[in-house]
Amino acid sequence: MKAMILAAGLGTRMRPLTDRCPKPLLPVGGRPLIVHHLERLCAAGITEIVINVSYRAEQIIAALGDGADHGIRIAWSREATPLETGGGIRQALPLLGDAPFLLINGDVWCDLDPAGLSDLEDHDLARLVLVDNPDHHPAGDFHLDAAGRVRADGEPRLTYAGIGLLDPALVAGEPPGAFALAPLLRRAMAEGRVAGHHHRGRWVDVGTPARLDALDRELSPGFPRS
Repeated sequence: MKAMILAAGLGTRMRPLTDRCPKPLLPVGGRPLIVHHLERLCAAGITEIVINVSYRAEQIIAALGDGADHGIRIAWSREATPLETGGGIRQALPLLGDAPFLLINGDVWCDLDPAGLSDLEDHDLARLVLVDNPDHHPAGDFHLDAAGRVRADGEPRLTYAGIGLLDPALVAGEPPGAFALAPLLRRAMAEGRVAGHHHRGRWVDVGTPARLDALDRELSPGFPRS
Protein backbone atom coordinates (compact mmCIF):
# COMPACT_ATOMS: atom_id res chain seq x y z
CA MET A 1 0.00 0.00 0.00
CA LYS A 2 1.05 3.57 -0.70
CA ALA A 3 0.29 6.63 1.41
CA MET A 4 -0.30 10.27 0.58
CA ILE A 5 0.44 13.09 3.01
CA LEU A 6 -1.31 16.39 2.35
CA ALA A 7 1.25 19.15 2.83
CA ALA A 8 0.34 21.84 0.29
CA GLY A 9 -1.65 24.21 2.51
CA LEU A 10 -0.72 27.80 3.27
CA GLY A 11 -0.83 27.31 7.04
CA THR A 12 -2.69 30.58 7.58
CA ARG A 13 -4.04 29.55 11.01
CA MET A 14 -0.47 28.99 12.19
CA ARG A 15 0.82 32.47 11.40
CA PRO A 16 3.20 34.02 12.27
CA LEU A 17 4.97 30.65 12.70
CA THR A 18 4.40 29.77 9.04
CA ASP A 19 5.51 33.11 7.61
CA ARG A 20 8.97 31.63 7.07
CA CYS A 21 8.50 27.93 7.81
CA PRO A 22 5.92 25.68 6.12
CA LYS A 23 3.61 23.96 8.58
CA PRO A 24 4.88 20.40 7.90
CA LEU A 25 8.35 21.44 9.10
CA LEU A 26 7.26 23.07 12.36
CA PRO A 27 9.03 21.24 15.21
CA VAL A 28 7.08 18.97 17.54
CA GLY A 29 8.87 16.91 20.17
CA GLY A 30 12.26 17.65 18.65
CA ARG A 31 11.54 16.92 14.99
CA PRO A 32 9.33 18.27 12.19
CA LEU A 33 5.64 17.43 12.39
CA ILE A 34 5.69 15.59 9.06
CA VAL A 35 8.56 13.37 10.21
CA HIS A 36 6.28 11.85 12.86
CA HIS A 37 4.06 10.65 10.00
CA LEU A 38 7.00 9.28 8.03
CA GLU A 39 8.30 7.34 11.02
CA ARG A 40 4.90 5.85 11.85
CA LEU A 41 4.32 4.84 8.21
CA CYS A 42 7.74 3.24 7.95
CA ALA A 43 7.14 1.28 11.18
CA ALA A 44 3.90 -0.02 9.66
CA GLY A 45 5.73 -1.18 6.53
CA ILE A 46 4.33 1.57 4.31
CA THR A 47 7.39 2.89 2.52
CA GLU A 48 6.09 4.43 -0.73
CA ILE A 49 4.75 7.87 0.10
CA VAL A 50 3.42 10.67 -2.08
CA ILE A 51 3.53 14.20 -0.65
CA ASN A 52 1.85 17.16 -2.32
CA VAL A 53 3.52 20.53 -1.82
CA SER A 54 2.87 24.13 -2.84
CA TYR A 55 3.58 26.81 -0.23
CA ARG A 56 7.35 26.90 0.43
CA ALA A 57 7.60 23.61 -1.44
CA GLU A 58 11.36 23.82 -1.92
CA GLN A 59 11.94 24.01 1.84
CA ILE A 60 9.98 20.81 2.41
CA ILE A 61 11.66 18.98 -0.47
CA ALA A 62 15.11 20.09 0.69
CA ALA A 63 14.39 18.90 4.24
CA LEU A 64 13.09 15.44 3.29
CA GLY A 65 14.72 14.70 -0.05
CA ASP A 66 13.86 11.29 -1.43
CA GLY A 67 12.97 9.94 2.00
CA ALA A 68 15.97 7.63 2.30
CA ASP A 69 17.01 9.11 5.66
CA HIS A 70 13.67 7.93 7.06
CA GLY A 71 13.62 4.50 5.42
CA ILE A 72 10.96 5.40 2.87
CA ARG A 73 10.67 6.59 -0.75
CA ILE A 74 9.01 9.94 -1.42
CA ALA A 75 7.38 11.00 -4.68
CA TRP A 76 6.60 14.71 -4.84
CA SER A 77 3.40 16.15 -6.34
CA ARG A 78 3.99 19.88 -6.89
CA GLU A 79 1.08 22.30 -7.09
CA ALA A 80 1.63 25.79 -8.52
CA THR A 81 -1.20 26.92 -6.24
CA PRO A 82 -2.94 24.75 -3.64
CA LEU A 83 -5.58 22.53 -5.25
CA GLU A 84 -7.55 21.75 -2.07
CA THR A 85 -7.76 18.21 -0.81
CA GLY A 86 -9.71 16.68 -3.70
CA GLY A 87 -7.77 18.45 -6.42
CA GLY A 88 -4.46 17.59 -4.79
CA ILE A 89 -5.33 13.91 -4.70
CA ARG A 90 -6.63 14.04 -8.29
CA GLN A 91 -3.33 15.48 -9.54
CA ALA A 92 -1.32 12.87 -7.63
CA LEU A 93 -3.19 9.84 -9.02
CA PRO A 94 -0.45 8.96 -11.54
CA LEU A 95 1.93 8.63 -8.57
CA LEU A 96 -0.54 6.72 -6.40
CA GLY A 97 -1.67 4.07 -8.89
CA ASP A 98 -4.98 2.21 -8.98
CA ALA A 99 -4.99 0.54 -5.56
CA PRO A 100 -6.51 2.03 -2.38
CA PHE A 101 -4.06 4.23 -0.49
CA LEU A 102 -3.74 5.74 2.97
CA LEU A 103 -4.47 9.48 3.10
CA ILE A 104 -3.11 11.61 5.95
CA ASN A 105 -3.61 15.30 6.63
CA GLY A 106 -0.16 16.70 7.32
CA ASP A 107 -1.41 18.89 10.16
CA VAL A 108 -2.61 16.17 12.53
CA TRP A 109 -0.75 13.99 15.02
CA CYS A 110 -2.14 10.57 15.87
CA ASP A 111 -0.88 7.41 17.56
CA LEU A 112 -2.91 5.20 15.20
CA ASP A 113 -1.05 2.19 13.82
CA PRO A 114 -1.89 2.28 10.08
CA ALA A 115 -1.32 -1.46 9.86
CA GLY A 116 -4.41 -1.96 12.03
CA LEU A 117 -6.85 -0.48 9.50
CA SER A 118 -9.02 -3.00 7.70
CA ASP A 119 -8.85 -3.07 3.91
CA LEU A 120 -11.65 -1.56 1.87
CA GLU A 121 -14.52 -3.85 1.02
CA ASP A 122 -15.11 -4.33 -2.71
CA HIS A 123 -17.92 -1.78 -3.00
CA ASP A 124 -16.44 0.86 -0.69
CA LEU A 125 -14.71 4.06 -1.77
CA ALA A 126 -13.33 5.04 1.63
CA ARG A 127 -12.72 3.98 5.22
CA LEU A 128 -12.46 7.05 7.44
CA VAL A 129 -10.75 7.21 10.80
CA LEU A 130 -13.01 8.97 13.30
CA VAL A 131 -12.18 10.21 16.79
CA ASP A 132 -14.09 11.55 19.79
CA ASN A 133 -14.95 15.21 19.34
CA PRO A 134 -12.27 17.57 20.66
CA ASP A 135 -13.18 20.64 22.69
CA HIS A 136 -12.62 22.92 19.69
CA HIS A 137 -15.01 20.88 17.49
CA PRO A 138 -17.79 19.65 19.79
CA ALA A 139 -20.41 19.10 17.06
CA GLY A 140 -18.33 16.51 15.21
CA ASP A 141 -18.54 15.67 11.51
CA PHE A 142 -20.19 12.30 10.86
CA HIS A 143 -22.16 9.49 12.43
CA LEU A 144 -20.74 5.96 12.66
CA ASP A 145 -23.63 3.49 12.78
CA ALA A 146 -23.75 0.07 14.43
CA ALA A 147 -22.84 -1.62 11.13
CA GLY A 148 -19.63 0.40 10.83
CA ARG A 149 -20.93 2.67 8.09
CA VAL A 150 -20.27 6.41 8.08
CA ARG A 151 -23.31 8.65 7.61
CA ALA A 152 -23.52 12.38 7.01
CA ASP A 153 -26.51 12.54 9.36
CA GLY A 154 -27.32 10.88 12.65
CA GLU A 155 -26.28 10.91 16.30
CA PRO A 156 -23.96 10.57 18.08
CA ARG A 157 -21.36 12.25 15.91
CA LEU A 158 -17.60 11.83 15.71
CA THR A 159 -14.83 13.95 14.19
CA TYR A 160 -13.00 12.99 11.02
CA ALA A 161 -9.36 12.53 11.99
CA GLY A 162 -7.93 13.56 8.62
CA ILE A 163 -6.81 9.95 8.08
CA GLY A 164 -8.42 7.29 5.93
CA LEU A 165 -8.15 4.68 3.23
CA LEU A 166 -9.33 5.93 -0.15
CA ASP A 167 -10.04 4.25 -3.45
CA PRO A 168 -8.63 6.41 -6.29
CA ALA A 169 -12.00 6.03 -8.02
CA LEU A 170 -13.43 8.50 -5.49
CA VAL A 171 -11.73 11.39 -7.33
CA ALA A 172 -10.64 9.89 -10.65
CA GLY A 173 -13.76 11.03 -12.50
CA GLU A 174 -13.39 14.67 -11.49
CA PRO A 175 -11.81 17.22 -13.86
CA PRO A 176 -8.33 18.49 -12.94
CA GLY A 177 -8.15 21.62 -10.84
CA ALA A 178 -8.98 22.71 -7.31
CA PHE A 179 -11.92 21.04 -5.56
CA ALA A 180 -12.87 19.86 -2.09
CA LEU A 181 -12.97 16.22 -1.02
CA ALA A 182 -15.85 16.51 1.44
CA PRO A 183 -18.69 16.67 -1.14
CA LEU A 184 -17.39 13.51 -2.80
CA LEU A 185 -17.25 11.72 0.55
CA ARG A 186 -20.79 12.82 1.39
CA ARG A 187 -22.02 11.52 -1.95
CA ALA A 188 -20.31 8.19 -1.32
CA MET A 189 -21.86 8.08 2.17
CA ALA A 190 -25.32 8.56 0.66
CA GLU A 191 -24.57 5.54 -1.56
CA GLY A 192 -23.50 3.47 1.46
CA ARG A 193 -19.91 3.24 0.26
CA VAL A 194 -17.98 4.68 3.22
CA ALA A 195 -16.89 2.60 6.22
CA GLY A 196 -15.51 3.95 9.47
CA HIS A 197 -12.93 3.14 12.13
CA HIS A 198 -13.33 4.68 15.59
CA HIS A 199 -9.85 5.43 16.93
CA ARG A 200 -9.91 5.86 20.70
CA GLY A 201 -6.24 6.68 21.12
CA ARG A 202 -4.41 9.99 21.04
CA TRP A 203 -5.16 12.47 18.24
CA VAL A 204 -4.43 16.17 17.87
CA ASP A 205 -5.46 18.62 15.17
CA VAL A 206 -2.30 20.74 15.14
CA GLY A 207 -4.16 23.70 13.69
CA THR A 208 -3.16 26.59 15.94
CA PRO A 209 0.06 27.76 17.61
CA ALA A 210 -1.45 26.95 21.01
CA ARG A 211 -2.21 23.33 20.10
CA LEU A 212 1.22 23.00 18.49
CA ASP A 213 2.87 24.23 21.67
CA ALA A 214 0.83 21.87 23.85
CA LEU A 215 1.71 18.86 21.68
CA ASP A 216 5.36 19.89 21.58
CA ARG A 217 5.51 19.94 25.37
CA GLU A 218 3.69 16.60 25.58
CA LEU A 219 6.11 14.87 23.20
CA SER A 220 9.27 16.45 24.60
CA PRO A 221 11.57 14.51 26.95
CA GLY A 222 10.77 15.12 30.59
CA PHE A 223 7.02 15.59 30.12
CA PRO A 224 5.20 13.91 33.03
CA ARG A 225 3.70 10.56 32.03
CA SER A 226 0.73 9.06 33.86
